[in-house]
Amino acid sequence: MSLSESIAQNIGSVKSSWHALEKAIKIIGGPKDTVATREKVHQIQSTTNLKIQTTSKDLQRLTVVVRHGDKQQKLQVEKLTSDFRNVVETYSASQQQIAAKMKGILLLNASQQDDMGNQDATNDSDLHFHQQQKSLQQNLQFEHSMLKEREQRVRQIEDDVLDVNQIMRELSALINQQGEHIDTIEGSIDHTAGNVESGTSELLKAAEYQARYRRKVGILLIIAVIIGLIVTGLVVSQLKS
Repeated sequence: MSLSESIAQNIGSVKSSWHALEKAIKIIGGPKDTVATREKVHQIQSTTNLKIQTTSKDLQRLTVVVRHGDKQQKLQVEKLTSDFRNVVETYSASQQQIAAKMKGILLLNASQQDDMGNQDATNDSDLHFHQQQKSLQQNLQFEHSMLKEREQRVRQIEDDVLDVNQIMRELSALINQQGEHIDTIEGSIDHTAGNVESGTSELLKAAEYQARYRRKVGILLIIAVIIGLIVTGLVVSQLKS
């Protein structure tokens, strides 16, 4: 029960994170987009990704725990697995969408900065040669630094996106396994019901045989009594004569 409740709470938490990402998608790239917004999105994804991985392992543990349980327990685990799979799919879709939007904005800003750098280099063409070389070197260093920073930010965006392929394969295997266990329980119930029906039928037959036997014994006793009376009557008649 404790493991089931923990999984259910984690499913609700992942769903809340999905709602938070959906709101962030509308904010990113707009006038309300800030560094704090990006950092919040990063924290949400980092925490939720870890929670999804933990919940997936907990579901595997729970499936083993209720393997010899009743049908109700197995149906509950199957529902938790299905709910978890659905919420992971929707969360992953939002992750992909928000990552694509953030990378698109990052690349657009980089392109605009490059255009501004090229314009500055053209305006400086009238300076002395030494100043041009110094300015060019500074621009190259700045562009290299910006390029490295952009690569790091893109890498972070991509790292935040959870690879759900392995998790979805594990969940699909769990659902199939749970379905087989439920079929086994149903088969056992049907087999038990069949045995009960067969046993009941045998008991009825035995009761019927006993009733027939008692009737036969009763008839034989009656016949024996009648024969005894007849014999007694004959003996008495002969004695009188």
